Parts: sequence; C-alpha cells; structure tokens
Amino acid sequence: MLTYFPNMVSRKAMTFYFITLAASSIVFLQYVLPVGMMLFGIVEVCAFFYFSTELTRRWRLLSPKTFVKKMFWTALVVRLVYMVFVYYYYEAMTGRPFMFHSADEFVYYNTSKIWHDQGFDAIMRALEDSLDDSGEIFFTAFLCRIFGTYILTARIGHSVVSALTCVLIYRLGKRHFGESTGRMAAIFCMLMPNLIYYCGLHLKEADMVFVTVLFVEAADLPLSKRKWDWKLILLVLASGFSMFTFRSVLGAVGLLALGVALAFNKGYIVSWWKRIALATGVVVVLATTSVGMRIMSEIDTAWSRRESNQAQGMESRSHRGNSFAEYGTAAVFAPLVFTIPFPTMVNTEGHENQQMLHGGNFVKNVMSGFTIFALALLLLSGEWRKHTLPMAMMVGYLAVIASSNFAHSERFPQPALPFELLFAAFGISQMKAKHAKWFEYWLVFLLVADVAWAWVKLAGRGLI
Repeated sequence: MLTYFPNMVSRKAMTFYFITLAASSIVFLQYVLPVGMMLFGIVEVCAFFYFSTELTRRWRLLSPKTFVKKMFWTALVVRLVYMVFVYYYYEAMTGRPFMFHSADEFVYYNTSKIWHDQGFDAIMRALEDSLDDSGEIFFTAFLCRIFGTYILTARIGHSVVSALTCVLIYRLGKRHFGESTGRMAAIFCMLMPNLIYYCGLHLKEADMVFVTVLFVEAADLPLSKRKWDWKLILLVLASGFSMFTFRSVLGAVGLLALGVALAFNKGYIVSWWKRIALATGVVVVLATTSVGMRIMSEIDTAWSRRESNQAQGMESRSHRGNSFAEYGTAAVFAPLVFTIPFPTMVNTEGHENQQMLHGGNFVKNVMSGFTIFALALLLLSGEWRKHTLPMAMMVGYLAVIASSNFAHSERFPQPALPFELLFAAFGISQMKAKHAKWFEYWLVFLLVADVAWAWVKLAGRGLI
C-alpha cells in the first residue's frame, strides 16, 4: 500500500498540463489565454502536484498530533496569503476587491453588514428571504457584528473554516482507510486550488463545504463508536440542519446519505436501535418545526422542477452565447460527474473567473481518475458497505448536480470535492505498477477532452 503521493504521478500530470495548454494555445492561436491567466494555472497545477508529493513523504513520520497542527496552520497560512494577494489582484484588474462579474458577491457583502448597521431585527428579517442563503448570511453577519464590516472579515472566516475542513477530512479518512490515507487526503484538501479559491471571495462555498464535511464526520463518528455520545448526536442534528440553510437540496442529500448508511453499512458497530433512534430524531426535528416544513416544501419544489429546470437553463445558456449548451443533459453529464468541469484554456469574453481557475479544474480532472478507480475497487471487492456515508454523500450530491442546470458549473459541485479527494487518496494508496499505464490513458483522455472543450466554447459562440 502506498503511503505517499508518487513522484511519477506528479511529474506526468504536470507534463500533460503543459502539453494540453500548449495544444490549446497552438490550435486556437487567436484565442490564446492571457499570460496572467496562464501563470495562475501553472502555479495551481505545479504547486498542488509538487507539494502533494513532497509533503506526503515529509510528514508521514510525524506524530498524529504534530501532523494535525502542522497541516492546519499550513492550510490557514496558504489561504490567508492567497486571500490578501487576490484582494489586491482584483482591485488592480476590476477597480474593486471583488471577482470578475461579481453580482453574487455584492449581495453577500451587503447582507453581511445588516446586523452591524441596522441591528438584530434587521438581520432576522433578511434571513426570511431565502433559506438557501440564510446560513451564510447569519455567519458573515455575526463576524461583521463582532469584528467590523471590513471586506476581509468574512474572508478570514472562510479561510479558518476551510483549514478546519482539512482537519475533518483527515479524521474521516483515518477512520475509514488508515492513518497514511487520511494524511494524504488532508494534504490534498490543503493544497486543492478550488478549495483555496473561495477563501478570497464573498461567496458561501467555503462555509458550505465545511458544514457538509462536518455533518458527515460528525454522523460517522457515533456510528463507528461503541459509546453512545449525545453531544455528537446534537452536533449531527445541528450540522445537518445547517446544511439546509446553505442549500436545501444539499441537506436533503445529507439526510438521504445518512439513511443509506444506517440501513446498509456493515462497518458500523452500533446497535440497530441506536441507528433507528438517530434516524427518528432527525425526522422528528424536521417534521415538527416550521423551518422543517419550509425545508420539505423547498425540496419538493426542487424535485418536481428538476427536469424542466435543466432543460430551460441549458436553452437559456444557448441563447446567451453557446449554441451547444442546449444539448447538455443529465445523460451527457452523468458519466463525467466526478471529472467536470473541464478547464477553460482559451480566451473567451466574460469567462475570466473560469480562466483564472483553469489549473484547479485540471487538477480536479486528474484526481477524479483516482476517485473513479477507488470506487471501482470498493464496488468489485464488496468493501463499499464499510464506507457508505461519505460515498453516499458524494455520489448522491453529484447525481443531483448532474441533473440540474449547474452540471458544468465549478461552484455547485464544490461540497462533494473533499470527499472526491478522500476517495482519490484511497485509490492512490492501492496503486500498483500495473496500474501506471491506466493513469497514462486517463491523461491522454483528458488531453483530448480539454482541447475538445476549448473547441466547444469557441465554436458554440461562432468564433471559429
């Protein structure tokens, strides 16, 4: 079993990134990426793969306590440094410290100041407008009430919870796959560009990812212990409820994943009556509160509109620019749900944010190959039932996204990303020499897919 990220994997992944970037630039020379966007991608890809190899080797002999401290503080410093850098980068590029095309950021920023500027009653009225955003609004408003309405206040909060997410993934990975795999998964989360990216923005993704991982880790722990701890049960209920306040469908998938784990996981050692008690408690809490009724209503609405929303959304996108968007359906996205979005390696107007994060999306593309490999191993061996909760959370949420209007969006699959990296770490730990050629085939597939995606973006807009 591998206890570190192989240098061969890092080297080949970086090589294929440069080949893909060069191919896209040569084939579509008129729409070559700006140098600044290329630099973002180069740093994202090289930093992730180089330091994943270095740190999984260098930190594997540390004591668990020392590892957690070192990993948490490294994750936090990386996020804070990026947060400060991107603040001035956006200010230089857009004239204000917000991302390109930052309508959503302005909404979150303005609502985060309500409690501080207008009082507690005002923030409570604001929370009534949208259940899906109420968790983020309350969290950032609370931070601004305590520390002031500075732009960096919420972003420091995002950085802290993102670093804590790495700790939670370590604990979850260690419990399911052993110490070395847990460390590898935590380092992947620590270095993942897509997780770092949202720490520098006024969006809810960093906090939503934390709440999701907290729920899975908290629910997994009492199910794996002989001791029944009511504090943990309360944490499960609180984090599960919080998921609904970030995205109601996310909370629904979380409850479904918990139900699947309670019913099918053979690795848990708690008795059946305790499993039933936990499930009943969750259902009663939701069913007997007005907020719970509102949650169920929103879930029912989202489910009933799932097919029409995707069709209408893709048709709308085709009218806004890309004529190929109307062909994007669940049947197209589902087979690629662990891998998409493909990176934007050509210069198209209005896609600066996607260009800026193209290296992170390439990293996700590569790592998804190990996620798929891990799932195949678990399914073929029958060991999947020992890891039902994180697997059901990941697969269930991605299945919902694949059936939605946001299947190829980078933002919306974000809550599943830490779990993808967790299973990718397990896949890497199971690699043998005979699997090396399959990794090379995967990189060739990504090369073709990424260049083809560049063609789709350009041809769909009539640019070539």
